[in-house]
Parts: sequence; structure tokens; C-alpha cells
Amino acid sequence: MKNSNLLLLFILNLTLISCGSNSGKKISDFSLSLMDSKTEFQLGETLEVAVKNPKNREIDSVSFYFEDHLLEKSDKTSASLQLKDQKLGNQNIQALVYSEGKTDSIQIGVKIFNNNLPEIYTYKIINTYPHDQKAYTQGLEFYKDTLYESTGQYGNSSLRKTDFETGEILKKVDLADRYFGEGLSVLNDKIYQLTWNEGEGLIYDIADLKQTGSFKYNQSKEGWGLTNDGKKFYKSDGSEKIWILNGTTLAEESFIQPTTHRSISTQLNELEWIEGKIYANTYQKDGVAIINPKNGAIEGLINFQGLRDKVTQHPDLDVLNGIAYNPNTKKIYVTGKNWDKLFEVEIIKK
Repeated sequence: MKNSNLLLLFILNLTLISCGSNSGKKISDFSLSLMDSKTEFQLGETLEVAVKNPKNREIDSVSFYFEDHLLEKSDKTSASLQLKDQKLGNQNIQALVYSEGKTDSIQIGVKIFNNNLPEIYTYKIINTYPHDQKAYTQGLEFYKDTLYESTGQYGNSSLRKTDFETGEILKKVDLADRYFGEGLSVLNDKIYQLTWNEGEGLIYDIADLKQTGSFKYNQSKEGWGLTNDGKKFYKSDGSEKIWILNGTTLAEESFIQPTTHRSISTQLNELEWIEGKIYANTYQKDGVAIINPKNGAIEGLINFQGLRDKVTQHPDLDVLNGIAYNPNTKKIYVTGKNWDKLFEVEIIKK
């Protein structure tokens, strides 16, 4: 069982653990090493770490942590971890070394990749519907069979309630010129809309689209995509992280890093929750990643190449961006920035 006092001490020392220290002035006599100096691993492999003690100081005990979870605490100076379902991406192995009445905090970085290649998918167009060509689509989501959309650009951002079959805008709220609208998600009859560089999200009542509040970003600097699983929100910010937000307070509580068998993805934009997975399109690309929300594993890739060619070509035409899933009909819809069409698609495994 994790000792809360030891963990608190460990957290207080995190500012010093780049090299390990008891104070800001003294470099630690200890460091961590990995077997065979290997720093990249896949799920299914065993990670082995040991404390290096070149000055042969007397060590009372060592506590090893991965993802802030205690691996082992004993008088041993090494530990091993069988990688099964840990979070992927850039991670740290940390250790608290108790020696001669002092405590040193040290760490070493590792990369954890998935052990399976992503499945590859293509698409089939089932139906085509009209879409406002002037809508710079940033977020798209069904809620109780109604489609809601967030659009971007300074001075032209909006929140919309639409009839997706006709393309009619049933209600529209224009954002203040200082906001650049981004992703949106609906939970418990409230709409949550991100803004890009303003560090702020907006909250609306679903009944009349009146703004009822706002929320601040914490560690993430930008707002890109937003979705929810019915309890928690998932937020992208252009980095390698998808932040996991408290469903009530919107506080960023943790994150995952979308990762394949060999790379960590960035630039993930619009997000959609579909049957227990996060679907995320990559900005400026025609691909959509299917992500395991528990550990960040990219389990599938959908190639939407050619879809943009099927809309009216014009000077303001921009990239694929907009995924919406209607859980009542089990249908998936996609569109893009300034596209004049919304497509119902079937995802097909290649």
C-alpha cells in the first residue's frame, strides 16, 4: 500500500529529480540505470531498473515508482516491472533512496510503445447531406439526435444547433471577437466549448444555448478537441497529450499519450467518443486514429483520403475536421473546415 507521507515527500522533491538531490545545491550521489541501457519498450516486455551507487554509500531502502504508483519498497537497489496495461508514451521511473539519514529523489525517462500495429481502415459513403460552406468546423457532436457544431476563426466563431439532414441552422450563438472557437462536447444537458489560445472554455445551457459559465485550462495551454465518456472529458491541445478532465469541475486530472508500436502522436484535433474508444483526426491529415482511452494505445487508423475531393472546391476550402457519432442510430458522420457536405460513412477494415 502506498505510503501517503512518503509520496508527499517524493512529490515535494520532484523539482530536483532531474539529477536527484536533497537540496537545490547538492547533486545526488545516486542515479538510475536500465538493463542494457535500453530506454524504449513495448507492452509485454519487462523493464528492469537499478540504483547506481558509485560512492558506495550505505543504503537503507529504496522506493521505486512508475506513474506515481509504488512498484517496490525494500532494501533492494533494483526493481522490475512487467509491462501489461501501463499508460504509453514518455514515462518516468522514479526512486526515493533512503541513505544515511537523508532522502534522494532520482528518475530516469523511458518510452513505452504498444505491442501491436494499428488496424487499418477505410470508409464507404452511405449518405451525403448539405453543410454550411462558411462553417470553419472545429467541433461536432450529436446529443439526443440533434447535431451541435462549434466553428472557429477570430470574429467568426460560433456555436450552432443544426438539422443535419437539411443543413439548416436552427439556432446560432456568435462568440465574442476575442475568441477562436474550438472543440465541443455535451454532458448532462450542458454544452462545453473550447477556445483556442484564450485558455478558457465556455459553458451553455442546452435548452436555449445561453452561456451559463466558463472554465479555465490548467496545465494545457491551448484548446483543440473535446469529447466525453458520460463521466469524464477528454481534451486535446496539439501536444502529445490528451488530457482527462473532471466531468464536474473540468480540472485536468491526468492524461494519456496516443501511441503506436513505434511513435507518439501529436497534432490530434477533433475528438469523438465512439463505443468506448476515442476517435481523433490529425490536423492537416486525412487520417483518424482510434485510441484506447485507458492507456493511449492507437489501435486503429482510418484513411479518409479522397473525401475532401468530393466537396465543392473553393479558395477557403480547408482540411478534414469534424467527427460525430449518433449513439442512438450507431451512425458516424464526418465533415471538414468550410466543406459544403456532411458525410455519413461506414468504417471498413482493410
